[in-house]
Formats: sequence, structure tokens, C-alpha cells
Amino acid sequence: MNRTRNVLLAAAAAALVAPAPALAADYHHVQLTTSNATEAVGWYTRYLDCEPVADRDDAVLCGGAELVFDSRPTLGSSQRTGIDHISFSYRDLTAKMGELEAVGVRGSGVRLQRFEDGSALRDVPGLYQHGYIFDPWGTRIELVEDADTLGFHHIHLSATDPAATLAWYQERFGGESARLRDQLDGVRMGDIWLFAMEAEAPPAPTAGRSIDHIAFAVPEMDAAAAELRADGVAFLSDPAVPEGGRTAARQAFISGPDNVRVAVVEEGFAGIDVAFDAPVDITTELREYTVPRTPWGVPDFQGVWTGDAAHGIPLERPEDLAGAEVLTAEQAAARRERGTLGSIWGYESEWRDTTLGYVRSAPSRQVAMVVDPPDGRMPARTPEGERLLAEARAARRPIAAGPEDLSSWVRCITRSLVPTPGVYNNGLQIVQGPNHVALQREMIHETRVVPTDDSPHVGDDIRSWLGDARGRWEGDTLVVEIRNFNGKAPYQGSSDALTMTERYTRTGPDTLEYQFTIDDPVVWTRPWTGMFTFVRDETQYELVEYACHEGNYGMTNILSGARARDAEAAAGGR
Repeated sequence: MNRTRNVLLAAAAAALVAPAPALAADYHHVQLTTSNATEAVGWYTRYLDCEPVADRDDAVLCGGAELVFDSRPTLGSSQRTGIDHISFSYRDLTAKMGELEAVGVRGSGVRLQRFEDGSALRDVPGLYQHGYIFDPWGTRIELVEDADTLGFHHIHLSATDPAATLAWYQERFGGESARLRDQLDGVRMGDIWLFAMEAEAPPAPTAGRSIDHIAFAVPEMDAAAAELRADGVAFLSDPAVPEGGRTAARQAFISGPDNVRVAVVEEGFAGIDVAFDAPVDITTELREYTVPRTPWGVPDFQGVWTGDAAHGIPLERPEDLAGAEVLTAEQAAARRERGTLGSIWGYESEWRDTTLGYVRSAPSRQVAMVVDPPDGRMPARTPEGERLLAEARAARRPIAAGPEDLSSWVRCITRSLVPTPGVYNNGLQIVQGPNHVALQREMIHETRVVPTDDSPHVGDDIRSWLGDARGRWEGDTLVVEIRNFNGKAPYQGSSDALTMTERYTRTGPDTLEYQFTIDDPVVWTRPWTGMFTFVRDETQYELVEYACHEGNYGMTNILSGARARDAEAAAGGR
């Protein structure tokens, strides 16, 4: 901070002698790249106290400052680009940061960027207390405690020459040279500050990153464009009414210092209604299709399939969708985004196979996985099923004492009896022979080899995590009956009495319907069935290595909590 402060002091001198701005401009908005604008509006409203803009689904007002969201895949975080971060101010930052830290990173959560000593907040004497968070799409956000400017506080640029960068903006778009708390120099545009910090290397371009550009409004576009051109400013796009513009106001893009994309808009500009060519949802409608055959005459299912399109489908039908046959495309996209964020979104986007825009197939519009009972809900549990459920809940430990207290997924044994799609590793590769079908799941690399030669199940005394599978063909459908589970990896609380029946049916050139029927009379009052669709995209998708705990310190770190408590108990007993 001292280095940045010293560098910025030089900006004051440069700005004080800067000529009057050529344009009578004003700050207009910051545009952020998010994979779903609707979810971004909800996030900034929920966590940063912004307000949705009336009659729009892509913008919020934060203390009078407008943020606009563009629904497309982001190229990465704003950090170390020409616009490193934006900032919000709160009267009691300790309370606000505590509130955000309690949210955590699961769900549409909040990721904290801690300082070297592990603290979330740091006090800069005489200036303010501050800390950093990230939104789910990679925008770096500084939170400060400045009672004089609450709400949206500043835009922080990264520059090879901070003084020259601040002078460039002031000369072209106005504002007032000012010093915050007599320490931090910048340009003030109304209630919004513009700061710059020194970059050790040329910053990365902002275009396509989580903070795509900043925008300034001018009263007359032609005069403004002429003055900018005369000043040698490079135009990335000429002034024009953008396709989908909500008003007749024009917009142009220019190149700012340090690879910053800058928009110049006419007064009255109200954003763009973007019509996206969304991929066609191929998972919710059955079509006439002739299933290809193997050389030995059975349906050919071979290839690499992925459940990415089904990610986000809830197991049971939500109560507010009791009468819906399918979701709209917009509802499905928003649900996919919530599902992606509901996973471990602290991973960068390249880890998340289900990020909107990266998958060729559109998110499935299927309302729920349960298709029988018809109400989309699991049937009632038996008294024994309720007892087993209560027993399992009571056995959960807040701190695992040993590996056996952790789930089979954490222990890298198995993920689930049903290949429910998650945020990544949803691949399914199928290989067939005359008397066998091999089904390999990408997650934990489990492979089930299914005999289809009428051989009998093994005896009841032989039980395993994934059970004993036997297959048969019913027309174009592969039916796999699985018994003899050991009950150590229950599905939704199932017991070792479970019989699970899977049905695989090709419904089109690139779609494979998967049904699973759960029949456990110990736990449920009747069998029930779920369904979703795998999609084939061998041009884009392949199974990758799943090393699980190789090079992962997770297990050691998890169990260290119990060992610490053991040490405390031993010390107390002496």
C-alpha cells in the first residue's frame, strides 16, 4: 500500500496542471462479464446491497452507480488486468465482512482474499480499513470503511504509469483531482473515485475478463468522437446504435491506457437487450430414431457421453413448479448457473465443465429427475426407513475422528450409486462386446462390467460397494439389474436390501436416456424411478484423469482437527 500511495502522490501534481477536459462527460457504468446476468443481479443485490434496475434483468444500482452484466463466458478474473477491482464502502466493515465470511463459498457465495497473515481485514492508518472478496465470476472487489462515501466507492486501475493514466482519464472525461484522507490521490467523478496503482508488468486486457470495461456518457457523440480522434485516441468500434439497444443512443469503444476497454455512450443510453443463439435443448423431447446396431446385432451405445446438460436438475420436483411440464430456456440457464455456483465455484472456470457457454448442448429443461411417482417426489419412507435416517443423522460427527467417519466420496471409494451430474467429471464411456457392456464413469473412474449372457447373480453372501450387476436387452433398451450392495454407500438412505435397475435407451444420434429405479422395501413404501439424459459430444468431451487424493492433503488436514482435540483432552487429563 505504501508503494501505491507514493506512486499516486505523483498523480496529484500531474492532475492539478492538467488541461480542462475536452468532453463534458460523466461516469455511466461498469460492465461485468458473468455467465448469467439474472444470477449476477441477485448476487449483487443480496450481498452488496445493490438494487435491481427497473424493467431490466441485467443491471443494478449501487449507491447511484450502475453495474451492467453481460451473459457470456468470462476469460478470467479482473485481478492484474487494466481494471484490477471495484470497491464498495460500508459504515461498519468488520460487521459486513463477518456477514460475508459466514456465507462461505458454497452456493452463490463469497470468496475472501486474505492477507499474508490470514486476516480478512487490514487497517491502513489514517486512510481506512479494507479487505478483498471475489464474486462468483472472478470480479475482485475491495471493501472499505469510508463513511463519507457509502455504497459504490471507486474503480481501481492497474497502470504502468499511474500518474499518466489518471491524467489521461481526467483530460478526456473530466472529474476533479482530489486526495482521499490526505493520503490517496485520484480523480473524483461525482461520488465515485478513480484510483490507479502501479503494475510491475503491463496489465492484461480487460476485454472479455470479469470487468470488461468502464463507460462514460457524453451529451453529443459526434463532437466527442471528433475530439477524441483529434487527440489520437484509437477507436475499437465507431459510434453506432448497438443491435438490441434499448434506446436510440449510440455507443463507441475506445482503447484506454493499460489495455483498458472504454465505452463512450450518448446520454440516454440504457444498455442492450442481447438475443443469444442458445444451443438447442436436445434432452427433453423424444424423436423418431433408429438405433444403430453392433456387428453382433444389439443396440450400439459405444462412445463418450456426458451428463453436463442435466447438471442442476433437482432430484425431486420443486413445490413452486408443481404444474410445469418443462422449464423455459431462461429458467433452465439460471438453474444451471445456480447449480454450478452451488458446487465448489472457488475453482477457476476451466475446472467447471458446466459453466454456461462452454457446453455445446443447452441446459436440460427437465423439471425434476423423479418421474415416478408422477408428482415427482420420492415416496414415503417406512418406519424402519425413518429410523435408519434418524440413526444416520445422529451418527454424523462435526469433526471426523477417523477416515471411517468421512463419506465414501471423500475417501475416494465411490461417489454415488447413481451418476448424478455435478459441476465437473460427468463423463460416461461405454464399451461393448458380444457378452459384456463396460460402463466407465469419469468421477473416481469407476467401471462397472455388466455381463449380458444370462449368467446368474452371485450368491447373497458376496456383497460389494457397487453391488452385483447383470444385464439383458429389452428391444432397444439395455436393462441392468444390480443387487448385493453392502450398504456402505447408500443412495438417499437406502439399505443393503436395495435392488437398483438401470435402463439405457438411445433416443437420438447424440442422446442416451438413463433411468434408475430404486426398490428398497426396507426404506420406502414403494419403488421409485428417476431419469435424465446423457449427451454425446466426442468433438469436445473426453474422459480425463481423476487422481482424487494423489498429491491432495485433504484427508490429513481434515483429520488434524480430531488429533488436535485428542491432544487438548490429553493435556487436560494431566
